Amino acid sequence: MRYQICVSGAAAGETVISAHEQAFALGVEIAKAGKTLLTGATVGLPHSAAQGFKTVKNPKGSSIGFSPASSFREHVATYRLPTVEFDYINFTGMEYVGRDVHLVRSADAVITVGGRMGSLHELATALESRKVCGVLLGSGGLADYAATLLRHIEAPGGKDVIFDTDPKRLVAKVVAELDKKYADFIQDQAKYLPRVPNGGAKVTNRRG
Repeated sequence: MRYQICVSGAAAGETVISAHEQAFALGVEIAKAGKTLLTGATVGLPHSAAQGFKTVKNPKGSSIGFSPASSFREHVATYRLPTVEFDYINFTGMEYVGRDVHLVRSADAVITVGGRMGSLHELATALESRKVCGVLLGSGGLADYAATLLRHIEAPGGKDVIFDTDPKRLVAKVVAELDKKYADFIQDQAKYLPRVPNGGAKVTNRRG
């Protein structure tokens, strides 16, 4: 399964400096795992993750950015956001708050590194959307307060959030949890992709 894993983190502030290597490592590990990286197509820690992803040669997945802008011109000229590290940019036209929701809802899992209020919004959206959530401890900001927050504020799936201090272990744990979540689909999808003589598969229309 080529899961879509979102890396959520601060675009500015102290953790961008202190945790950029950790965010970079998350991108590397997601690429090595053969998964697709989703970010907010922004600067800071998400950008570091996208940069890390691109250092892996011939990854099976892609780096996809969800921009708050409505066009490439607006993305670059108005928001002044990066473009090089993405295989595809979804120009949501939803500004930052709407972009966050679209980004998280499109992901299978969300990993928080560092983070400020925008990352808190994305984590809350991920929990409410019952996404698999991982938090990189030791990266500062929201990531280091998330466990305390979830102990005092009830949230859907709050007890199932995965915490680790190592990017490689965290990505592996998140992927393992996704494998559990989608185990029934992985087993059942063969019903919808019948084999054909040349060894390939074709999609059939169940309605005839």
